[in-house]
Amino acid sequence: MCIFCDIAEGKIPSKKVYEDDLVLAFDDINPIAPVHTLIIPKKHFDDVIDLSTNDDGTYLKACMETIGKVASAKNIESGFRVINNCREDGGQTVMHVHFHVIGGVKLTEKML
Repeated sequence: MCIFCDIAEGKIPSKKVYEDDLVLAFDDINPIAPVHTLIIPKKHFDDVIDLSTNDDGTYLKACMETIGKVASAKNIESGFRVINNCREDGGQTVMHVHFHVIGGVKLTEKML
């Protein structure tokens, strides 16, 4: 089992921002901005490639729809960044696909 699966199952506590049957959004424990929320599918997919090839679109769509819900809940609708790190060389440290929603400050065109 991975840490994000444990969080999705409630075995590890998290500060939930949004939850439904398919996805969970929760605040990152090491935020890089005032708003740093992670969105994960509750079903385990290793990375975005695994998600895109082993899902009929249900979980991917749910994750994408959750982005707007997080932006609204965190009051960052004026602008934010969504990041997905894919695999080790792409900076992925937890091998469960997840999307970072980052905002709460004016972001520059630089990566972070």
